[in-house]
Amino acid sequence: MRKLYRNKALDLKKVLQEPGIIIAPGATDAFIARIIEELGFKAVYVTGAGIANTLGFPDIGLTTLNEVVERARIISRAVNIPVIADADTGYGNAINVMRTVKEFIDAGVAAIQLEDQVTPKKCGHFEGKSVISAEEMVGKIQAAIEAKEEVGEELLIIARTDARDVYGLDEAIRRGNLYARAGADIIFIEAPRSIEELERICREVKAPLLVNMVEGGKTPLIPAKELEKMGFKIVIYPNTALRVAGYAVREALKILREKGDTTSILDRMLSWDERQNLVRLPYYRQLERKYLSLKGS
Repeated sequence: MRKLYRNKALDLKKVLQEPGIIIAPGATDAFIARIIEELGFKAVYVTGAGIANTLGFPDIGLTTLNEVVERARIISRAVNIPVIADADTGYGNAINVMRTVKEFIDAGVAAIQLEDQVTPKKCGHFEGKSVISAEEMVGKIQAAIEAKEEVGEELLIIARTDARDVYGLDEAIRRGNLYARAGADIIFIEAPRSIEELERICREVKAPLLVNMVEGGKTPLIPAKELEKMGFKIVIYPNTALRVAGYAVREALKILREKGDTTSILDRMLSWDERQNLVRLPYYRQLERKYLSLKGS
């Protein structure tokens, strides 16, 4: 597959070997991803739930591979930091996973998250989830590894299990270790219910660990430093930015509707220059001076 942008999986591997926990906020578009990068975060998470929400859907498996890959591609091209992408269940069986892996590699992401839910999946903090057998998920992980080897590009595989809600924590931990032995680079046990469960995951799962902080979800919100002490290596905040943005937009538009102007909220929005710098207008102005000034000469 033709590559347009450099592979950032090696960058993510390097960051994983460094001390400290990686905080990866979620982005649904390049604009939010640029803010994440500007603030010094070491990775950005392409949130599947957030993409579904921006398309007007709940997170119940209604998005397609092409919709999510295209967002991931746009985000990956917009930032220099590694991009971790939510690939849901891989959009089908193990054969589908192979295509999914190749598409995300071509999009330039550093890692993808695959989960063991039945297709169509649901948000990990919703009720009524079902999971496939552990053996089928192992097959998906192995297919993902074979697919990236066929392409000859690096890609980290994050294996997520939703078995905690279906069969309990013992089975979730068993699956986590099984998926690590199958070749997954990072293990993600979704929706633990307490600090004690989080600590047990860190003690018993023998692999680098990712944890999900969802405001209002089933897992208690724990500061990143405490999660790092427990033993987690990556913490994602998938929809913090989207939800904050939604709140701010709603409040600003209320004021616009009531007052008929925006002068009272100028201090609550990006300045003109901040906005233009985020989309790198100075760079494009430089290109205009370099190339377009030649017109007609």
